[in-house]
Amino acid sequence: MAELTALESLIEMGFPRGRAEKALALTGNQGIEAAMDWLMEHEDDPDVDEPLATPLGHMLGQEPTSSEQSGPEGPGSAEEESKPILSEEERQEQTKRMLELVAQKQREREEREEREALERERQRRRQGQELSAARQRLQEDEMRRAAEERRREKAEELAARQRVREKIERDKAERAKKYGGSVSSQPAPPTEPGPVPSSPSQEPPTKREYDQCRIQVRLPDGTSLTQTFRAREQLAAVRLYVELHRGEEPGAGQDPVQLLSGFPRRAFSEADMERPLQELGLVPSAVLIVAKKCPS
Repeated sequence: MAELTALESLIEMGFPRGRAEKALALTGNQGIEAAMDWLMEHEDDPDVDEPLATPLGHMLGQEPTSSEQSGPEGPGSAEEESKPILSEEERQEQTKRMLELVAQKQREREEREEREALERERQRRRQGQELSAARQRLQEDEMRRAAEERRREKAEELAARQRVREKIERDKAERAKKYGGSVSSQPAPPTEPGPVPSSPSQEPPTKREYDQCRIQVRLPDGTSLTQTFRAREQLAAVRLYVELHRGEEPGAGQDPVQLLSGFPRRAFSEADMERPLQELGLVPSAVLIVAKKCPS
């Protein structure tokens, strides 16, 4: 009658009779501790109080007793009479041990849940640190690329100035060779004063020599974005870059943006979006302003 003793012990600890019987049946009558583990793990199940469809005897691996076959009266009464009766002190002592076991199981469960919560927090912090490090690396890469672009542009600008100076010197040498020492006595040719300032204009404009363009975009919230584009890229590439990097939350609805030039102030149209940056006069560098496009 061990199962009956376990059942009574569970009932003494405050578990409903239906739950206690169900726990003993579903754990194969392996003892009070196994039944208590089941009760604590399934105490929040919506069907925990639903009765078992299979008789308790079958669930415990036993054949139906004669009392189950013959009804409430008959041989079953003799079994109940032969069941050992615990004294009040024994019953209290057994109940005390069971309550201590319940408290121990509860502490173990709370400690396990606390460890799991700490592990989840550690994983969340680790993921946050990895994401922050990735963002930092991305920012460093962008700053490094921007610095390299500035150095390259400065070197190209210095080289262009050097070519202009060399051209001026060649023009001076050619004029001196052509006119010799009589340059001061002869009337100044109409074109003689002009070559120094005009000769650079005869060369292709310096801007056309740049194959890249550095664009600084000022956002409505006061922040700015800086990126380098190819001189022949369309203005639509700049607008796409702004829409991807203007800092709004992923998945949030984003309004389309409109690009404006600062000086002179000009609002670029949809037709301008198909034109190259070089053609729009934005090479080698330019500052654009972003404004929200009013809905049509």
